[in-house]
Amino acid sequence: MTALDPTTQGPATPDPATPGSPTPGPVTPTPAAPESVELAERLRTTLQYLLPALRGARGEHGDLTPSRQAALAALATHGSMRISTLATRLRIALPTTSRMVELLDASGWIERTPDPEDRRASLITLTDAGRELLRAVRHEAAARLATRIDKLSLEERRKLAAALPALESLAADDSVAAADPER
Repeated sequence: MTALDPTTQGPATPDPATPGSPTPGPVTPTPAAPESVELAERLRTTLQYLLPALRGARGEHGDLTPSRQAALAALATHGSMRISTLATRLRIALPTTSRMVELLDASGWIERTPDPEDRRASLITLTDAGRELLRAVRHEAAARLATRIDKLSLEERRKLAAALPALESLAADDSVAAADPER
C-alpha cells in the first residue's frame, strides 16, 4: 500500500486490553497533493485569461506595449542599467532591446547617461514621466482586477489571499535578478 492509498492504516495505537500490543488505528486517508504539471496548466490557463484585463485597452497609453512596460518596471525595480543588462533581465535579444530603448527614449520615459565605469557604454534610467506612467498603468490594472475580485465570494477571496504567498514565491526569480553580464 502507498501513502496515497486510502486503505493505508494510520499509526498503530495500543490495544487497551493488552498493554503494549499495538492494534491498527483508524483509517486516515492522506490527501493527494495536486500534480505539479496539472497545477502549472491550470495556472497558465488562468493567467492567460487574466492578462488582458491587467493590460488594459490597446492604445490607452500611447505606445506602451507589455514588453515596454516590463522594461520600465525593471528600471523602476533595479535602477539604472546598461541595455545588455536590461536584455538579460527581460530575456529578450539585445537588438530587440536596443530598438525598444530607442522608442522609450523618444517617448521621454527613459534617459541615457554615460556609464561612469565605462564611458563607451551608457546607462538607461527611468525618468519622472516614465515613473508616473508606470504608476498610473499599475493603478489602472489593479483597479480592473479589483473589480473582478469583488465578484468573488468571501471564501474565494480568502483562498486567493492564502494562495498569494505561493504565487509571490513563483514570481520571485533570483536567477534573473542576479544576472548582470556587464558588472
